[in-house]
Amino acid sequence: MNDAVISTRNLDHFFGTGDARKQAIFDINLEIARGSLTILMGPSGSGKTTLLTLIGCLRDVKDGQVHVLGHELNGASEAVLVGLRRRLGFIFQAHNLHESLTATQNVTMGLQVHGHGDAVKQRKAAHHVLDLLGLADRRDYLPASLSGGQKQRVAVARALVSNPEIILADEPTAALDKESGHTVVQMLKSLGKARGTTTVMVTHDPRILEMADRIITLEDGRVISDELQ
Repeated sequence: MNDAVISTRNLDHFFGTGDARKQAIFDINLEIARGSLTILMGPSGSGKTTLLTLIGCLRDVKDGQVHVLGHELNGASEAVLVGLRRRLGFIFQAHNLHESLTATQNVTMGLQVHGHGDAVKQRKAAHHVLDLLGLADRRDYLPASLSGGQKQRVAVARALVSNPEIILADEPTAALDKESGHTVVQMLKSLGKARGTTTVMVTHDPRILEMADRIITLEDGRVISDELQ
């Protein structure tokens, strides 16, 4: 793919050292196109989250190659990795919200880290994304006053507000009802079409598979199927 923004070549990954060393990823070769929504599937322990964190510069790439947004991660300097992370959006199973901050303040943190705009513009952008995710009436609530699904939607808003080039999501709809989950995934698809935002998502949620452009299935650290939808 000429428009690939993520590619891996002969990617292996190991945990532990010595006798305890265990291989988690085996010879992964992928190219992921700009603007696409790719889903990673497979049983627990199949390597999905490990692959996601390698792509996201959250684990060191030591065996093989990972190319993201024009940069090779194997051997990259910390400055390059930090710069890349600022161009990515992360959505994890654990919402990781700051309990002392409101929904709006949690979302604006995603802009403050990147230095986008002044406080007024940041607040306006946060409100816009929260409203799109059905949280207009929860903007000023603390996490303790939000349901699990609402907290997850705030975490999604925080990842989206800075308009990242790539979104890496680990089970983003697990805590959401069908309607909310559909809204989140539809937003990700819309960003792909409108802005070329690329999404790679780990999920076990069968309700959203039909919305994917591509489904990659892993088992025991290996890609066993790769299907365009």
